[in-house]
Amino acid sequence: MTDRQRKALRITGWVFLSLFLIGLVGAGIAYSKRENLLRVALDRAIRKAKRDYNLDVTIASAQFTGLSSVAFTGISVVPQNRDSLARIDRIEVGVRLWPMLAGKVSLSAMTLENGLIQVVKRDSLTNIDFLIRRKKRDSTETQTTRRTDLSDVAENLIDNILSKVPDDLSIRNLEFRGISDTTTVSLLTESAVIDDEEVNSTIRVNGNFATWHITGTADPADREYDLALFAEGQNGQPRPLELPYIQQRYKLKLQVDTLRAKLDDVDRDGSEFRMEGAGSVRNLRINHPAVARTDVLVPSASMEANVFVGENYVGVDSSSVLRLGEVSARPFVKYTLSPTKAYELQVHTDPMDAQAVFNSFPQGLFESLEGMQVTGKLKYDLAFQLDTELPDSVRFNSALTQDGFRILKMGRTDFAAINRPFVYTPYEKGQPVRPIIVGPENPDFTPLDQIAPDLRNALLTSEDYTFFTHKGFNEKAFRVSIATNFKEKSFKRGASTVSMQLVKNAFLNRNKTLSRKVEEILIVWLIENERLIPKERMYEVYLNIIEWGRNIYGIGEAARYYFDKTPAELNLGESIFLAFVVPRPKRALDWFLPDGSLQVRNVRGYFRIIGRLMAKRGLTAPDSGAYGFYDVRLRPALRRQIAPVDSLYPSDSLLLDGMEGDIDDGEDGVGGFLRRLFKGKDDDNRRETEPTTVQPERPEPVPGEVTPTDTVKTRKQLRQERRERKRREREEQRLQEEGTLN
Repeated sequence: MTDRQRKALRITGWVFLSLFLIGLVGAGIAYSKRENLLRVALDRAIRKAKRDYNLDVTIASAQFTGLSSVAFTGISVVPQNRDSLARIDRIEVGVRLWPMLAGKVSLSAMTLENGLIQVVKRDSLTNIDFLIRRKKRDSTETQTTRRTDLSDVAENLIDNILSKVPDDLSIRNLEFRGISDTTTVSLLTESAVIDDEEVNSTIRVNGNFATWHITGTADPADREYDLALFAEGQNGQPRPLELPYIQQRYKLKLQVDTLRAKLDDVDRDGSEFRMEGAGSVRNLRINHPAVARTDVLVPSASMEANVFVGENYVGVDSSSVLRLGEVSARPFVKYTLSPTKAYELQVHTDPMDAQAVFNSFPQGLFESLEGMQVTGKLKYDLAFQLDTELPDSVRFNSALTQDGFRILKMGRTDFAAINRPFVYTPYEKGQPVRPIIVGPENPDFTPLDQIAPDLRNALLTSEDYTFFTHKGFNEKAFRVSIATNFKEKSFKRGASTVSMQLVKNAFLNRNKTLSRKVEEILIVWLIENERLIPKERMYEVYLNIIEWGRNIYGIGEAARYYFDKTPAELNLGESIFLAFVVPRPKRALDWFLPDGSLQVRNVRGYFRIIGRLMAKRGLTAPDSGAYGFYDVRLRPALRRQIAPVDSLYPSDSLLLDGMEGDIDDGEDGVGGFLRRLFKGKDDDNRRETEPTTVQPERPEPVPGEVTPTDTVKTRKQLRQERRERKRREREEQRLQEEGTLN
């Protein structure tokens, strides 16, 4: 080594030694002044809380208890003019030094004794209103703000949460309390400890109502967690996890024996933020009027989830696995926010043992399938994609494929029973109406070949033209229904086929639940896939059990009631009318005038639409008129039930023939089902209490004609007219689309 090199090394050594000594001196000065620095920092934070959030924060004392640990006593947080938010007698925290050098606060230890955190709601005010207040931003600054990267937001949020979990934790008597005008919920953490990565805690729920425990492992440094939540009742007896508040507030019974959550990895992969974890439940019990009629029990369910967050999207990767009982599926979910909002969902399974699939159905969800024995393999694939800017291009494909599938034994319900004479009992508002024999013993029962072809064709044209060629479902109709409902922002249109309507009427209860709709789909698949019931018999039964008026069931009763005819004697106009009233059978008489003819404004357009579709398909001769509209005459005995018409407003006028026709998916469609389900009972009650007769709609004033000032219409009648106009527009669009599709 040369002298020059030795000299350079000596100089470098003295420089580092000097810097080290200076650092020691600075650290010593900072250490001696640290109490003052802590007080300055606390004062600044207290002023900021007051200035920005109107929070009164007080701290009785604060002092260092070690090189990187601080203890606080007498902490209180009170929002201005609100109830106290937090009170803590004593808390001591330790901070990791290395993250602090990078500007991040990460806890290494925490001890807390005797605390209360409460959320209070009185009328419409809460003591956490300050959290949802947003500071006003300068408009110029807002315009120049760069688009938020969701991956950065997610990474910062998760990082801030996980960094606050200490390696060593000891909590004693910390209560979380929620108070509203009528309810109080209390969760008292008697103890919560993390010691050498072992987690144990005891939580009292609403005093002595229940005791919850969180156990497992936690490694905050490596961000790995495996935790379980379970409960015990009084005297140490096991009991399910539940919160009475949920049942009181939402009428939802929600219980579970054990909840498990696991976090395996949190990482950044290029432009995406990713998290890998798992969750599971054991003995989940659900009861809600919108879900099922009885308790639903899920013995076991789990999911291994790989979540990804990009610049403008969030989703669940297809490497995730969803398990239910003995079967599993691979889901893919993605929600894109920009440049346009888009939704994507895929579910795929490998070929599964069919019996394992049926064994995995939650108990109480599909009552008619319980006990069914099957053999073979089943595979399910679902693909759904919707761009909110192009809803008409929605993609929807759903397929349950089978390999050697056979039914060995029926479950609670024998679906092939309707191949023989049987008794059908319709229900009204949950109450049985009367038993109806579907077979030769009933004089009103009409075999399919004795029903007028015009009636058979008109009803299929209106309800399900591809009935004899599809296998229970019409995917085109599903896609159009999804697009229409999305554009309307409500459930305006359904996609029920005749097969689905038959199953609903013949085999299922009338409860408006999600489980019943899914069960309906499964039964239709079984009947159509296994050919349990010939198509002709399905249509025959359908025509003999559906409702056609108040206490009028089946085509035999309907033909005699309205027209004093047999089903074989019905003409084209009478057939189209009977197809017209199927969605709203109780309002059938509303469309007639006192002389027994049909109202023009509300009905004639429908006749033309259905007639043209039938003519296009070769089911009837082309007609330049209204396809039998003027041939329809109600039997005389019923005409006295029709309200008189104001003579100043003639009902049969070309002025009234606008966009006519009235039908929607109503009670038989998916839209009507979900509309009733989520809007509650009011809609059903309103429909049931509508009068049996309504005043006919009146035309727009003719130029030069004097319009009476007294229209003798109630507000209710005006609302009904508005609904009718909207229904006619939807029906014309639906029928024209179906004519294009088919």
